[in-house]
Amino acid sequence: MLQLKCPAQNYAWGRKPAGANGRKGSEVAALVEGSGGEVESSKPYAELWMGTHPSGPAVVDGTEGQTLASWIAANPCALGSIAPLFGNDMPFLFKVLSVETALSIQSHPDKALAQRLHAKSPDVYKDANHKPEMAIAITDFEALCGFVPHHELTEALKEVPELREVVGDVAASAVETTGSKAALKAAFGILMTADPVKVGTAVTALESRLKAIQKGGARPLTDKEELVLRLNAQYPQDVGVLSAFFLNLVKLHAGQAIYLAANVPHAYISGELVECMATSDNVIRAGLTPKLRDTAVLCESLTYERGPPTILNGNAVPGRPWTTVYSPPFDEFEVEHVSIPEKARFQGIQTFLPANPGPQVFVVRAGTGQAYLRNPPSDNLSSILHKDIKLHTGSVVFVPAKTPVKLEATDDGLDVWIAAVNPQAFQDARLMAGKAVEAAESAVGSWLLMLVLGVVLALLWAKLTNNLEPLQSHFSKLLSHASTVKQPT
Repeated sequence: MLQLKCPAQNYAWGRKPAGANGRKGSEVAALVEGSGGEVESSKPYAELWMGTHPSGPAVVDGTEGQTLASWIAANPCALGSIAPLFGNDMPFLFKVLSVETALSIQSHPDKALAQRLHAKSPDVYKDANHKPEMAIAITDFEALCGFVPHHELTEALKEVPELREVVGDVAASAVETTGSKAALKAAFGILMTADPVKVGTAVTALESRLKAIQKGGARPLTDKEELVLRLNAQYPQDVGVLSAFFLNLVKLHAGQAIYLAANVPHAYISGELVECMATSDNVIRAGLTPKLRDTAVLCESLTYERGPPTILNGNAVPGRPWTTVYSPPFDEFEVEHVSIPEKARFQGIQTFLPANPGPQVFVVRAGTGQAYLRNPPSDNLSSILHKDIKLHTGSVVFVPAKTPVKLEATDDGLDVWIAAVNPQAFQDARLMAGKAVEAAESAVGSWLLMLVLGVVLALLWAKLTNNLEPLQSHFSKLLSHASTVKQPT
């Protein structure tokens, strides 16, 4: 195993170490501090990156700044069986996020679009990979994710005059009457590319109307209306405030998760979460951000599927107590949560991580304990690998492929999140290999069948044309010649 030092990102939307408005301080800051890093109270701590991406590479502890990526390059056997599937790099990027204010209205490109964007603007789109992702709440968590069902959008277009004013009657009526993806795309595109002055006027009018309702007490505001006021306080008069009516508002409790495929609009709103994704930093933004907006690309690339996202509650792992697994429909990753409670029967309680065909990375969110290798692999790996590592809040550990590990908790318990390659990737690879073998066997069988058929047709032709004896004589000469050819030594 390798102990890692991982960088924190201080994006403006992150939480500060001490927290604000009665909220707990940044989970990311707590992990950084727990691992021995320096934390500045005035800075927001938004993301902890645990992987090989060059925008935030992990460093191997005990080295002079060697990155995990360079160590893997020197020890490729640590990746196990994944190279034919994902190349010679970690297929996933593991993160912890602390969200104080909303992230941008954004999407992530599929592979084909990522390659085009990276080739055109490598300074903006840092790599050529897609970025499917999964977010697992570790506190109450809010997000906007995917387009609302048709009936909800038509209701918003009727009940929110400020929204209809910007979208326009023609586009709004098309959404209401046809319900087609084309109508949805047209209406969303009009909104997101609308004149900023027009948008600002509409948002200001909407805010005034909602605050009057709130003050008058005629009815309580809906969750979406309350969110609109919060978003406007964070990003005044931004088009992203109105776009919230197009998107599902998702509220998760700790232990629940959502996953996002490419080209799905979303924005994380508030909360602490564990996140895993394909190794990429590609983000297409269009609202709720001071950063570069690529609105036309975002609007053109979205799938415009409607309906709420699937919520995962995790599945218990048979034979492994205190372990829950979250498996999205993506080959690059899945995430496990191991939570050994405090004073679990007796001090030193153990559980294990089975060997995985690919690498694993885990982070200790809370508690203390130790990780031990169980039957270490015989591969010729670097001498800086540890056979056991003491664990505490903020510990991040890389586990090479085919390496089973024991986790032992002290009296404090142990809370660990683990990222690994999704087993379905290896099942898919075996299936593809099996189909290749079947195809090869089928090709050989077809060749033999054609050979036999050719011989039969030749004999039939010879008999019908009274050339059977000459043909038999010819075959005899060929066989005699073959038997006398000297075989190579």
